[in-house]
Amino acid sequence: SNPYQLIKILFLLSFINFLLPAQSKVYTLDEAINTSLKNNRDITVSVMNLKKSEAAVREAYGYALPSVDVSGNFSHFLKKPLMSFPDFGSLLQNATYSILFDENVIPRDDNKFKPVSNVLQSFSQTNNYSTSITLTQTLFSSAVFKGIGASQIYNDLAKADLKSTVSKTVLSVQKTFYGVLLSKEVFEITKSSFENAQANLNDVKALYKEGMVSEFDMLQAEVQVENIRPVVMQMENNLKTAFDGLKLTMGIDQNEQIDVSGEFIYQPFNVDNEEELINEALTSNYELKTMDLKKQVDQAFIELDVSEYWPTIAAFGQYSYAGSSDNWKFNNYSSATIGVSLSINLWKGNRTKNAVEQSTITYEQTEQQLFQLKDYTKLNVKSKVQELKRVQDLIEVQNKNVDVAERAYNIAKVRYKEGAGSQMELQNTDLALKQARLNRIQSLYSYLTTKFELDQMLGRTNPGYFTNFDQIEN
Repeated sequence: SNPYQLIKILFLLSFINFLLPAQSKVYTLDEAINTSLKNNRDITVSVMNLKKSEAAVREAYGYALPSVDVSGNFSHFLKKPLMSFPDFGSLLQNATYSILFDENVIPRDDNKFKPVSNVLQSFSQTNNYSTSITLTQTLFSSAVFKGIGASQIYNDLAKADLKSTVSKTVLSVQKTFYGVLLSKEVFEITKSSFENAQANLNDVKALYKEGMVSEFDMLQAEVQVENIRPVVMQMENNLKTAFDGLKLTMGIDQNEQIDVSGEFIYQPFNVDNEEELINEALTSNYELKTMDLKKQVDQAFIELDVSEYWPTIAAFGQYSYAGSSDNWKFNNYSSATIGVSLSINLWKGNRTKNAVEQSTITYEQTEQQLFQLKDYTKLNVKSKVQELKRVQDLIEVQNKNVDVAERAYNIAKVRYKEGAGSQMELQNTDLALKQARLNRIQSLYSYLTTKFELDQMLGRTNPGYFTNFDQIEN
């Protein structure tokens, strides 16, 4: 009931919570992949490129739509422009006297005629304005039509590139995630060996006190413990480094405490259909699809450059309204025009020819890169298939080897306690058991990562990982 006591209790609880270590967030492989897909910067850039390509498609269609332009201007002469022109006053006077003389209204007197000379005169009014609205509709333009097609292929290329980036990110997380699991297993195996050595040392010390073993055996057991201790510390550091690598791949804070939940599941892979796998890769590989679309884009750019040779035909209509005045009382007038324009370039200093040549070379370069990528993909698929064959054979043998090593170690323990075995025999069987376990787990890791790489080459990335980006594509 004492409020001060309540405050003390609350403060104590808060202090205890502060002292407790932060609870690690546990990620499954699927959660790690989805987290990476949200945070990965390469994917962010690919999404931006996709949005940019969609804007390019809309821009290309815009060139085929009518264009409406409005313009207006107002000018006020501080000093009117002058130009040399015959003197209108002299012309008028001469014309008037000429009529009077010809009609005998007055006697003829040639002295009345003035010489006509040019004087500087202004024909502009002080204030002028004009406005106009122009509507233009392209009727035929090869560049516009080819541009629409090129932009659509470019958009398809951006979509393929996004899928390729997602696929690579998934593979990167898979390998890093299982790298953490491998480091955990290696650490546990090493720690188990260390605990075995410590237990053996305790047993030897007890037997030494009873005079049943020599001091040499006890020293050997102690040396074994101290030899394994730094290895355990190294494996622990390796595990921390593996976690840091996973956090970097997932795009999360390095200070965040995380753990992983997963296991090495071995499911034999059918490696007898190598040709079918190669054909699948050539058809479904995301990088090959991206490169093929890049080739199509380059082809479209050739056609776009060639279109500069073709004429452009457009219909137009214009309405204008203008006025001028010296005293702000404007004389206004308007006009309206419709028509069709045709323009065709006859010569640009061979710029169009050279542009076509450049885009053609770019296309041929992409074509060679595509051939090279196909060869590289074939070679990689073959390599991964051979690696899977090798590892699958190893795993079956190593499973039996671990069982044999465990049995040998247990027998050595019993033999040593009964005085029939030696400390060296016990150490050797423990080392053999540790090595057998390490070989098996490393083979499982090699098998899984190789399978992940092969799946990625075959375009077998889980379609569910692309659904987060479907809305962007649509």
